[in-house]
Amino acid sequence: MRDYIKGLFSGIWSLLTGMKVTFREYFTPKITEQYPENRATLKMNERFCGELVMPHDENGSNRCIACGLCQMACPNGTIRITSETVTDPGTGKPKKRLVKYEYDLGSCMFCHLCVNACPHHAIEFSTDFEHAVFTRGKLVKTLNKQQS
Repeated sequence: MRDYIKGLFSGIWSLLTGMKVTFREYFTPKITEQYPENRATLKMNERFCGELVMPHDENGSNRCIACGLCQMACPNGTIRITSETVTDPGTGKPKKRLVKYEYDLGSCMFCHLCVNACPHHAIEFSTDFEHAVFTRGKLVKTLNKQQS
């Protein structure tokens, strides 16, 4: 009988604990975004990973040295780098040059490992989130070409 009463009070105590959490959340203000009606004023969290981008300066150049660390860090092969070896005119040593940097947004799992692996901070995630297309081929983007 004693165990029964103890179990009953334990059950009531856990029920009240759960109800306390429920009532607290019921009375907190809601922050639901009314998308797409508020598209003009919508602000995304700066940590949101929407799309991989390669920032360019005003001359149209980027910081990528075609080292391939981002490609090796990608767990599912989303990034494909094409590079060529050229001779540096100043030193005469061979140097890699980026030819094509392809990124498949459709197979990216937004793990951020490529951005963490880049030693020159040449790539980063933007907060763009509208990527609806009719064909998956349009999700493959070339990042080393400056977007207009």
